[in-house]
Amino acid sequence: MPIRPRPEVEKLTPAVHGGPDYAELAALGLSPDEVIDFSANANPYGPSPRVRAALAEVSLDRYPDAQALALRERLAQLHGLTPNHVIAGNGTTELIWLLGMAYLQHGDPVVIIGPTFGEYRAAARVMGASVTEYRTPAADFQPDVNAIAALIEQQQPRLTFLCNPNNPTGVYLVREAVEALAAACGKSLLVVDEAYRAFVTKPWPSEPLVERGPGLNPVESNVVLLRSMTKDHALAGLRLGYALASPEVVAALKKVQPPWSVNAAAQVAGLAALSDEDHLRETLPPIAEAKAYLVEELTALGLRVVPSAANFLLVEVGDGRALRRKLLSHGLVVRDCASFGLPEYVRIAVRRMEECRRLIETLHQLISEA
Repeated sequence: MPIRPRPEVEKLTPAVHGGPDYAELAALGLSPDEVIDFSANANPYGPSPRVRAALAEVSLDRYPDAQALALRERLAQLHGLTPNHVIAGNGTTELIWLLGMAYLQHGDPVVIIGPTFGEYRAAARVMGASVTEYRTPAADFQPDVNAIAALIEQQQPRLTFLCNPNNPTGVYLVREAVEALAAACGKSLLVVDEAYRAFVTKPWPSEPLVERGPGLNPVESNVVLLRSMTKDHALAGLRLGYALASPEVVAALKKVQPPWSVNAAAQVAGLAALSDEDHLRETLPPIAEAKAYLVEELTALGLRVVPSAANFLLVEVGDGRALRRKLLSHGLVVRDCASFGLPEYVRIAVRRMEECRRLIETLHQLISEA
């Protein structure tokens, strides 16, 4: 009999994600090109044209820069930090797992502010950590910062995970709230996942927390910021994200990062995307307009829409899984939220206006047939 994996691995349940299930589509006789994907929260206008041009010039026969130095230098310049404050990763998911590998061992406490992205729990559990989740109340999904700070002080976690704005609720905490949580963490790490920050209308600058922390000196900063280029720059197919953290944290993550995990195409695409600020800037207003349309129309259908600062909406529909199946038969994919512990909800990403209109028309049809 083959050797068995570690108990933590045997017990691990992989996190559920948005995006179409290709096997499911094949069973239904659908190709990915035949469906409109409202389940993945990426920029619906795609990457900058400069990205496609740059990818045509990538050298496929040469190893990529294992340190992704050019990309890190550009990111550091944009954020007013040094390259030693930046680590690039194969999406933010890799960076979440690197944090677990670098800082957690069996029995270590971890606090997660939920309902939220499933990879925080998966990365902690695979290391044998003990996870405590604070659940925001479904009435408004607003976190009680004082209650979370008290939980942190009680649990003394090695890592605390906060998604801001949160996935799937879209709730965005103000600077003072995040600073209070960082202060409660003391010398442990507060990981703030800002994957959807670019879609917030007026985000507050979080980089200063990386430089000095909540009243601490630079080498004691306990805040790690995660940023995703797969969402705002539409690079999901390449997988690209980065973390901003103290040089000490970045150095620790580099020690456990697999070599060449950020491939040459991703590095080139990232630099090209960052060189075209106009592309992202021009796509944000139509996304905001389509979001406002969805909120108005979904509310008019009698559905509860949770206020969201991000480019997606959490919508109470009664039976999320059933609605997902019905919409899929019409070539539309939404995310049912059972994996978040919210089976009554679906999450709908904001897409182009014409696609959003098709979704609303289909929902009208389904409701009239019910």
